[in-house]
Amino acid sequence: MLKDFTRKLCGLSGAAVAVGIGLALAAMPAEAKVRVAYGDIASVENLHLLAAFELAKQKGVEIEMTYLKSEDIAAQAVVSGQADVGVGGPYALMQKVKVPVRIFLQLSTLRFYPAVNAEFYKTWKDLDGQEIAVHSRGSGTEAIMKLMEEKQGIKFSKISYIPGSEVRTGALLQGNVKATIVDSAGRRLLQEKAPGKFIILPLDGINATDEALFARQDFLDKNPKDVDIIVESVLTTWREVTKNPAIVAEWRKKYNLLPDLPADQVAEITPYFTELAEGKAFPPNGGGEAAAKDDFAFYTLSGQLQGEPASLKVEDFWALEPLNRALGKVGTN
Repeated sequence: MLKDFTRKLCGLSGAAVAVGIGLALAAMPAEAKVRVAYGDIASVENLHLLAAFELAKQKGVEIEMTYLKSEDIAAQAVVSGQADVGVGGPYALMQKVKVPVRIFLQLSTLRFYPAVNAEFYKTWKDLDGQEIAVHSRGSGTEAIMKLMEEKQGIKFSKISYIPGSEVRTGALLQGNVKATIVDSAGRRLLQEKAPGKFIILPLDGINATDEALFARQDFLDKNPKDVDIIVESVLTTWREVTKNPAIVAEWRKKYNLLPDLPADQVAEITPYFTELAEGKAFPPNGGGEAAAKDDFAFYTLSGQLQGEPASLKVEDFWALEPLNRALGKVGTN
């Protein structure tokens, strides 16, 4: 019921969205202890995070997930105190808002693939003056495309926002969009369903945060035990996935996660996580200061952050204490 309600927010904006978020989150059970706002739909790509949260629950942390229209709305929910923890990479928002919001754990680095319909486009230059679709405003997919706009000397006519890589992949296959950016599962699906119809455009080396856990500083200060358990659970889970990507499919059965997944998506679980693990997309040590500096370099180039990278301070965007405490317990990998 809660997911259905939040989906209805997709047609709202401004104050209506803020009210809607408040009503949705207020509808959570009273025993919910950590309210997590996820700016996407539940899918194969977040199975490992759901498994990590199950591990945290076993250690005594009550976690309640709410799926919202976009990372931007999830970040707004955290800023307003209507959610405790958000999932995403809200660098632009953190620089703008007065309420101190801090990343405390890097979940993944960017691993995306710009895909175009070969009937219309062959190269980056062909996208000059054309429309492209990305995940959401302020997302890593938008940052990549804006960066490539600058590097390739082109200008998109419009950037559309379509949450969910699988949704953008379907839109490509159905001909509803001609250029977008997808994850590894989407890339494989395009190749399987329509070999030769789509071209994956080249990307220069990009090493920046795709998704992270973030929260208001006051929440982190008041709930160190719960935060530490969450961080430790994610680090433990990430290391297991990196060693044995097939374990994610086992966790799905064990915890009854996303039981209604179609058979073709179930078959994609192990290949999807194998490719990401081989690409070292899951930081075993949670990112930290080094990740923050990589992000400063990327997000200033792409326009998500303002200022020179060297002038930006890690402590203005990250709270390193929870990660440092967790690494003290589980060790560095």
